[in-house]
Amino acid sequence: MLFAIFAIHRKFNHMVQSMIRKAVLAISALVAVSAVAQDPVQYLWGDQGNGTYINPVLNADYSDPDVIRVGKKYYMVASDFHFLGMQILESDDLVNWTVLTQLYSRFDLPGWDDNRHYSGGSWAPSIRYHGGRFWVYFCTPDEGLFMTSAKKPEGPWDPLCHVKDVPKWEDPCPVWDDKGNAYLGRSAHGAGPIILHRMSADGRELLDDGDTIYTGPVAEGTKFLRKDGWYYLIIPEGGVGQGWQTVLRSKDLYGPYERKVVLEQGPTNINGPHQGALIDTQDGEWWFYHFQETNPMGRVVHLQPVRWEDGWPLMGVDLDGNGIGNPVISWTVPKVKKSKGPHLPQTSDSFESSTLSPQWQFCHNPHNEYWSLTENPGRLTIRAQRSTSLMMAHNIITQKIMGWKSLISVTLDVSRLADARAGLTSMGQSFYAIGVTERDGKLCLYQDGGYRTTYIDDFEVGSTICLALEYDAQTNKFRFMAGADRGSLKPVGTEFSQRSGFWKGTRVGLFCYNTHANGGMAMFDDFEYPIQNR
Repeated sequence: MLFAIFAIHRKFNHMVQSMIRKAVLAISALVAVSAVAQDPVQYLWGDQGNGTYINPVLNADYSDPDVIRVGKKYYMVASDFHFLGMQILESDDLVNWTVLTQLYSRFDLPGWDDNRHYSGGSWAPSIRYHGGRFWVYFCTPDEGLFMTSAKKPEGPWDPLCHVKDVPKWEDPCPVWDDKGNAYLGRSAHGAGPIILHRMSADGRELLDDGDTIYTGPVAEGTKFLRKDGWYYLIIPEGGVGQGWQTVLRSKDLYGPYERKVVLEQGPTNINGPHQGALIDTQDGEWWFYHFQETNPMGRVVHLQPVRWEDGWPLMGVDLDGNGIGNPVISWTVPKVKKSKGPHLPQTSDSFESSTLSPQWQFCHNPHNEYWSLTENPGRLTIRAQRSTSLMMAHNIITQKIMGWKSLISVTLDVSRLADARAGLTSMGQSFYAIGVTERDGKLCLYQDGGYRTTYIDDFEVGSTICLALEYDAQTNKFRFMAGADRGSLKPVGTEFSQRSGFWKGTRVGLFCYNTHANGGMAMFDDFEYPIQNR
């Protein structure tokens, strides 16, 4: 009898504690939503420096993020498509990130030297740590499955291994069973099904044609996790902009799998909260990264708290009471033993280094003989190659737009431009640019965009000029500025809006090309990109 009473009392206490925990989580989320929603057009995001963060934690186009923890550090990779090469980011607190390096610099395959693979390139990579090495796998829609590996995250990374030459594969992820046998899961173009292959121990060869282990509604983004004797298959379903997060589990890697939806938009304005990484801290907290499709930023990265119940990872907070978590806007930062404090990935660049900073990415393969950081030390030099348009120009050096608003500026030396074109571009679904070229025997400022070129004849161009891009992503307003120096910048040309394009969010870039023949050069200096997030 006493045992029965004790059992009932213990069960009752557990129920009460569970109810209290859920109530606290819901109230905390609602308070956070209320606090942020007071200003309908607000510009806060990331680490707020007061023990809380506001989503997105990475307000830039790090689409299809995957994250792992190795010791005290966390490492992230994301889809970079036709921009080279894939970046790896590092964090010690899950909220603040630094671009560490890039994993490759080119694709030695047809079309990549000629800008013929917009929307191609790396799709939905995975990163894992096994056997004392880091492993990154990704597919391209045209060429197949690729892998690279390294002992240290900063590299050197092995040359890309073309594991399988096959079109229309997507979203690969390696997994090792409790005996150390290697496997690779992936989906197919058009989103599904999930297929599992046996793989060689060195990760360089698939050993069979694969078995289908799950079929679902737009099932993609394959990510495996082993925990407590279970294989978890963590996948997005339902599509990029409107989908949800599903978790599958099985005692056998080949299934059958139980299924549970664990995160959906619900009553929030965070659409399609899915496709990312389930990660733990050293102290046993669990968190989930996912993207949100937005315009013009692209797919920005959110961080959700996770709790485990009955062997399932429950994400976010169930605001509408239907048993499925919803994304939080703000939360307390993860508890970690050591953090560098609030900081953002790199943006500004003085070009003092002899190597290009890792925040920069080339659009398609670089033509290395036509750009340099050592030819004119302290400046980025781009020699013009012939191109019919900005979109097809070689050596466009880009980086992601980050944050809701900023004024980006660069100093440009055009003393040796000749009849080439050089300047600053905003790249998205459309290619807009502010630049300098020769017209009627003298240098002239111009704006490209909307399939037309507008010459700005009332602006006098000297041998050096400062060009700028001012944007507000909340209102989707972009405009170019120009001046003899930063102190004299003024708006020029016409205001425009942007949209994500070719599966990527809006970017800023530097260019120099010639519509007639190879010839002319431009030198870029003092690229300034300030960001305010709190």
